[in-house]
Amino acid sequence: MSSNTTINAEMLSRMFLAAAKNLDDKKEWINELNVFPVPDGDTGTNMTMTIMSAAREVAAIREPDMASLCKAISSGSLRGARGNSGVILSQLLRGFTRGVKEYDELNVSILTDAFQKAVETAYKAVMKPKEGTILTVAKGMADKALELNQSGVEDLASFMEEVIKTGDITLEHTPDLLPVLKEAGVVDSGGQGLMQVVKGAYDLFMGKEMDLTVVDIAQMNTPNGAGTMSSSAPLDGNYEAQANMNIKFGYCTEFIILLNKTFNIKMEMDFKSYLESIGDSIVCVADDDLVKVHVHTNDPGLAIQKALMYGMLSNMKIDNMRLEHEEKLFKMRQDGTYELREEEPAEEEKTEQPMEHKDTAFIATSVGEGMSEIFKGLGVDYIVEGGQTMNPSTEDFLSAIEKVNADTIFILPNNKNIIMAANQARDLTEDKQIIVIPTKTVPQGITAVINYIPDLSAEENESTMIEEISLVKTGQVTYAVRDTSIDGKEIKQGDYMGIGDSGMLAVGSSIPDVTFEMIRNMMEDDSELISIYYGAETSEEEAQALRDRVAVNYPSCDIELQAGGQPIYYYIVSVE
Repeated sequence: MSSNTTINAEMLSRMFLAAAKNLDDKKEWINELNVFPVPDGDTGTNMTMTIMSAAREVAAIREPDMASLCKAISSGSLRGARGNSGVILSQLLRGFTRGVKEYDELNVSILTDAFQKAVETAYKAVMKPKEGTILTVAKGMADKALELNQSGVEDLASFMEEVIKTGDITLEHTPDLLPVLKEAGVVDSGGQGLMQVVKGAYDLFMGKEMDLTVVDIAQMNTPNGAGTMSSSAPLDGNYEAQANMNIKFGYCTEFIILLNKTFNIKMEMDFKSYLESIGDSIVCVADDDLVKVHVHTNDPGLAIQKALMYGMLSNMKIDNMRLEHEEKLFKMRQDGTYELREEEPAEEEKTEQPMEHKDTAFIATSVGEGMSEIFKGLGVDYIVEGGQTMNPSTEDFLSAIEKVNADTIFILPNNKNIIMAANQARDLTEDKQIIVIPTKTVPQGITAVINYIPDLSAEENESTMIEEISLVKTGQVTYAVRDTSIDGKEIKQGDYMGIGDSGMLAVGSSIPDVTFEMIRNMMEDDSELISIYYGAETSEEEAQALRDRVAVNYPSCDIELQAGGQPIYYYIVSVE
């Protein structure tokens, strides 16, 4: 497996799965480290979903070599990247794999070079790198690795131990580089997430017994979207559950494609998207010269015909799951005997109608039925479900881009933590013009759509929309989950907070009072429009009372009140 001076592909594979498992175990703790004490902490969740996207592909490789392992880690994390922290983690992993993929075994020197490439790749991916973040922690460990390598250290255990110690020290100093961390009394959550990744890998290398089956469980329960994969393990033992199974797709279809052309990420995405259109339980793992495919479908021939476009097929296996199911279709009685149970008919397969071709289309991230309806009413073609607690991944945007039949597509992320994932999807798209408007809030997204002018070019519209969203001020009202001090305001657990674009605007024990105070702090002499979107936990009567109060105090402004239906935030308000 490994020695004290080298790591082979099998060991690196297990170390990566252990890293993913350790991050998954610690994600809730990492979520709680966010600098704002609000119930939308998602750094741990975003990083975990990013690394698990790669871990599922790694787990599917039965006999890993360094090249296939690195491809699985790099492409899996890239497609599954969610939020800024997840995107940066994917770039760190991408850079690391570039440094090791050509070697059969890794030593201190190779790992040192890989750490340098990881940091270099991640810093390049961020337009304005900020110190005191995950980037700082990664750089601190890379610098220590270089120092140890130059001093002649060859023992991997000692090397990794010292690198991790330096990472912990660097993490502890992140509040000195980011005042908002010091004010909140926390270290950087992304940096802490990275440390859990490295520590998980180190623990397994040192011989710690770790349960890695969480990756297999994740394979069978992936949400719709990025990296959909599933286990085809036999269903033994639970007869009652099997008797109630409703098999939507009847044929378990497996084969290997022996590639006759380069299978790039775009091709892989297209092929997976096609498989998703004809079935489910999809596994598609690509190596340099072959692709392993598993899909449940009602028409195996369609999957086979599509696969033949990329090369010859081998190891083909098609099982009729409905027949197998009938053989097991017995239900256990309470007395331990079995009774035959009639199988319910499968639902008719629903096919998604292709969208009509357009020259220009819009994709927007939205959360809450009301917000989504507003965007649809303004002409947005596709809604990507997202928000604070579940950031869309790069592959979610790629999937949306694939479904939208237009030459030019504007993407409105509507959340600063989603912009990087949208940008990565843009960079991976070759056959359409993708323009990401950097909207950080839903009101900015609404303003961007309203200011689109069909007669202008895409570039002119981009410029206009960016200029207009810069004039929109946004405030959001939620509640605190812990005591802290932000922007000079003392906040107690359970207080309500009005958070503006640049910091805390109001704190108190009354939602209407906090919201009104927040609006007051957003107003300027030339403000003309106040838009109020009330959330899922706010009644229409309460929202109308707030609107009336605002109207009395600002009679010269137009005031719009709409049901947003958003979770977490009682009100989202924009002032223009």
